[in-house]
Amino acid sequence: MKCRFEFDMDNLKEIYEIGEVARQANGAVLLRSGKTVMLATVVMEKEPVEEDFMPLTVQYIEKSYAAGKIPGGFVKREQKPGDFETLTARIVDRALRPLFPKGFLYPTVITVMVLSADEQSDLQVLALKAASAALYISDIPIRTAVSGLRVAKIDGEIVFNPTLDELKESTLDLYLAGTKEDLLMIEMAAIGTYKPEVIPTTVDPFIDPTLAEEVVMIKEANAMPEEELANIIKEGKKLLQQECAEYENYFIESAKPMLKLELAPETINEDIWVYIDEIYKDEIKAAVTAMAKSERNELLKEIAKKIAQDDVAMEQGWDYETIYKVVEKYKRMIVRKMILEEGKRADGRGLKDVRPITIKTNILPSAHGSCLFTRGETQALVVCTIGEKSDAQMFEKLTSKGPEYEHFMVHYNFPPFSVGEAKPITAPGRRELGHGNLARRALEPVVDVPEDKTYRLVSEILESNGSSSMATVCGGALALRAANIDLVDLVAGVAMGLVVEEDKYAILTDIMGLEDHDGDMDFKVAGTHDGVTAMQMDIKLGGVKEEILKEALAQAKEARLHILSIMEEAEKEIVINEENLPSSETIFVHPSKIVDIIGQAGKTIKEIIEKFEVTVDIDREKGKVRVTGKNKPKVKAACEHIQSIASKPAPEPVKFEPGQILKGRIKRITNFGAFVELPGGVDGLLHISKLSSGRVEKVEDVVQEGDEVEVEILSQKGHKIELALKQVIKNA
Repeated sequence: MKCRFEFDMDNLKEIYEIGEVARQANGAVLLRSGKTVMLATVVMEKEPVEEDFMPLTVQYIEKSYAAGKIPGGFVKREQKPGDFETLTARIVDRALRPLFPKGFLYPTVITVMVLSADEQSDLQVLALKAASAALYISDIPIRTAVSGLRVAKIDGEIVFNPTLDELKESTLDLYLAGTKEDLLMIEMAAIGTYKPEVIPTTVDPFIDPTLAEEVVMIKEANAMPEEELANIIKEGKKLLQQECAEYENYFIESAKPMLKLELAPETINEDIWVYIDEIYKDEIKAAVTAMAKSERNELLKEIAKKIAQDDVAMEQGWDYETIYKVVEKYKRMIVRKMILEEGKRADGRGLKDVRPITIKTNILPSAHGSCLFTRGETQALVVCTIGEKSDAQMFEKLTSKGPEYEHFMVHYNFPPFSVGEAKPITAPGRRELGHGNLARRALEPVVDVPEDKTYRLVSEILESNGSSSMATVCGGALALRAANIDLVDLVAGVAMGLVVEEDKYAILTDIMGLEDHDGDMDFKVAGTHDGVTAMQMDIKLGGVKEEILKEALAQAKEARLHILSIMEEAEKEIVINEENLPSSETIFVHPSKIVDIIGQAGKTIKEIIEKFEVTVDIDREKGKVRVTGKNKPKVKAACEHIQSIASKPAPEPVKFEPGQILKGRIKRITNFGAFVELPGGVDGLLHISKLSSGRVEKVEDVVQEGDEVEVEILSQKGHKIELALKQVIKNA
């Protein structure tokens, strides 16, 4: 049955077409919004698999033809997904995965293909809407709609579902996903902006008052206070609830009859549970409270082996695998019970305690900046490299008119040895891209990258027991400072957790892997002293109450300020690797001195560049000279040399009389004439029109470099001398 539904949802016009295309799939929807067209399909295998996790795969694929483009590069086909496609697939996955019931083990693939795109559509919002609609109308037994919502803050006003142009003017990028009942996912990032500020220059105002001040652009982080953020999320949640209720009201008409699926029973052997509770309860609790992650895991395995080998297990025929599953479940119960009833955690901390932190900076002698950030059993080595403008990462979005460049990069690596796994290091996957993206969004508001520079942070996770992405944020901020890069403010991050049982709940600060695994929420918050710069929340229990969210944000702020105080002390101890750092300095001279710095035919500036191994950019009108090089002492020496040139009184030009006949040598030939070296070491211009009384096509037809010539002085204005050729005395 073909159906068509039209919605006008919070600045978005949406048209859903069902039953027209991809009819072999369990569910398929064509979504149109503006000029954007997306096809979302859901396909499920008929037979379940024996796995410990729900086998869901989400693909988001952008077709080049959707924007009237042909793929660049040697191969003219779409290749592996880009970062934006991978991150969008993660968003859809994280929002839809909680909808599937426990015990659902049927391999399912959700595919979203962008068939047409315009320059203003928010593809991440539309991708989730399309995927949710396809899942809802399919025969898979899920009848809950999910919607996505982008929130911006432009000129102090909240805007829902902004266009991409509007988002560029925003100080907030907030993405919400939820159902008609609850929020499922939050992604937030502050967006840094610039404001003009007048600063004094080194030019003496008595020399030129117009150059005594310069207007520079100062970056503001726009970190958002927790209370304001919570209120915006509350408003967004209301809109999501309205949208989802309306979707369900209409989509139910075209939904297929639901399949009757067998779900894997979430049962445990009650006899083993009772036996463990009576005999091994204290041993498992002791294993849970073992300080090291590796020790805890080994102790639990040893207990399972011990049970499997005792007389009762042998008589009952309990195998090790079954026993270990029960031990894991029992361990989870103990962890949660300790938190809710005793206010204690497996490692002995209170609910609000942050693990011990140690920080070492610039431990890599050849790197520009580095930081080894250790929090408990989580350790990140973050390294900063300062590159040139040409080192930026080029990428092209479907919605962009041309290539764009990323001048601040954060790359996150998670080698298997960080969790004690004997596996080779492979290419980064979705998780690594997601964690790196979160860390970048947290740090970007405080990082001011000059137009001619590129900054790259690489985070090597050396140990992992929870919150490695937030360790990357903390280590990244200090690695930037260790590379002598100024920040608007330091940024710290912390991962929060939640345990809920009926009417009881507990919010956990700085969760470790055990609490992430056995808890009900993964909530990462990063920010400055002033507020939040990035946040990511995933809910495992189907939603979170507003008061719990506010409390979690407040508790995260306490932890963040504590971590920032430790980072500030570490910042004071940084010893900059001056000899490694590329350097850039700007000086101001009187514009009239620029000609002396450049020299005749660029001779002086070329000598400076070669001698000091620097590049020099000059603004003639402002008298602004920017010197850049890979060695700070040489940059400083070059600046001092330039200032010494600018401070010298201008030499009096050698004076010649019009009509005077002189001998000289052809020094350089151009297409408009030749420069002649005259007595006294000064140059004069012999224009092509002055080479002969007749027309000359090419300068080389009359003179060559090195020729000795006799010339007449036509005119002189300061150092500018015009000549006419009398005769060629001697050819080169």
